[in-house]
Amino acid sequence: MTDPTAAVAPPTGENPRAEHVEAEVSPVSGDDLARARGTDFFHVEEHLDARELAVLHRVRAFSDEVVAPVANDYWENAEFPAPLLPAYAELGVAGGALKGNGCPGLSPLAEGMVTAEFARGDGSVSTFHGVHSGLAMTTIGMLGSPEQQQRWLPDMAAVRRIGAFALTEPEHGSDVVRLDTRAHREPDGSWTLHGRKRWIGNGTVADVVVVWARDDDGRVGAFVVDQPDGAGDPVPGYAARRIVGKTANRAVWQAQIELDGVRVDGDCRLELARSFADTNRVLAKSRQTVAWEALGHAVAAYDAAVTYALRREQFGRSLAGFQLVQDKLSHMLADITGMQTMCVRMSQLQAEGRAALEHAALTKLATASAARRVCAMARDILGGNGILLDHHVARHHADIEAVYTYEGTDSVQSLIVGRTITGISAFT
Repeated sequence: MTDPTAAVAPPTGENPRAEHVEAEVSPVSGDDLARARGTDFFHVEEHLDARELAVLHRVRAFSDEVVAPVANDYWENAEFPAPLLPAYAELGVAGGALKGNGCPGLSPLAEGMVTAEFARGDGSVSTFHGVHSGLAMTTIGMLGSPEQQQRWLPDMAAVRRIGAFALTEPEHGSDVVRLDTRAHREPDGSWTLHGRKRWIGNGTVADVVVVWARDDDGRVGAFVVDQPDGAGDPVPGYAARRIVGKTANRAVWQAQIELDGVRVDGDCRLELARSFADTNRVLAKSRQTVAWEALGHAVAAYDAAVTYALRREQFGRSLAGFQLVQDKLSHMLADITGMQTMCVRMSQLQAEGRAALEHAALTKLATASAARRVCAMARDILGGNGILLDHHVARHHADIEAVYTYEGTDSVQSLIVGRTITGISAFT
């Protein structure tokens, strides 16, 4: 078995001059800035039982010992961290709150805290986990028949096969309910998929792709494109092209996908995916996950800022002793503590079956904005070193911009909440 804390080699695209450049511009090492300080001012971890707390600490060690030492290189080279997958698989967290078929059956609270720990380590790793576990596996787990769950989930839980979730289209992001991708029923009962998808995480590396499309009657459904020979040898009609030039989450790959007559078996339409209301069930769950992800970025930036301020000296004294710095750290901790308590309550509602789309929207609205503030203040505390990858804050400062946008923009979340407040939809 692979040791999750074993060293992982840096990406092959590493700049051969990186060591020389670092010595010139960063004489103070930032290696320790990525390590967890256990920030938990209101003791929210006490809500976890012993087993779940052990899982959380295992993921925390993975982020500290496996991810952090190589994350900056993968980010800078926009290279997918495939060598980390065996250690990720050993954590046993893929599938999150799903039960059976090799999934861990975590509580919603533990699942959320694990997501935050992944994001504290690296946004790209967290996004990979969110797509594979939180979207692809969750969709199959929520909307698939028992036979469909048994068909795909065990291999996905063991990370023998990677999942992707294909909903967003080039012309439809916030208004994805208008979905143009089509699924045509063939005489033999199979389905033929035609359309385009964009911003599909894992789309170029996935073996199991959940594609959302409208059938001949205009009903929305989820269709599983199963690639038995892997992403390197895609099924006929499936073409995925990696989106390049990103300035956030650079080490996880999103794809533009062309579906040109992709044929899937009749039993590859998920049994309980009958309308866009079913799609929204998945989106409500994923927005809850992304709220925790925003929290993880904020904690990472805050932990780095505290560690840096305590060791950095200016004007003959510790940076942490200046009033302006303490004021920033206090406001950062206030934001983080508010985010933690809000996420905890949302997860409790989820466990009780009472978490609705508007709860997820309000939480994501609040945490994404707050995390943006925290990351910006951390970058400010680090001064010039705040824009250096080897001090880690720069990566989180960039990656939170992706979190702020995906799974529903700030404006979309506010309109969902506004509709709940007023009873009036402002979307049209």
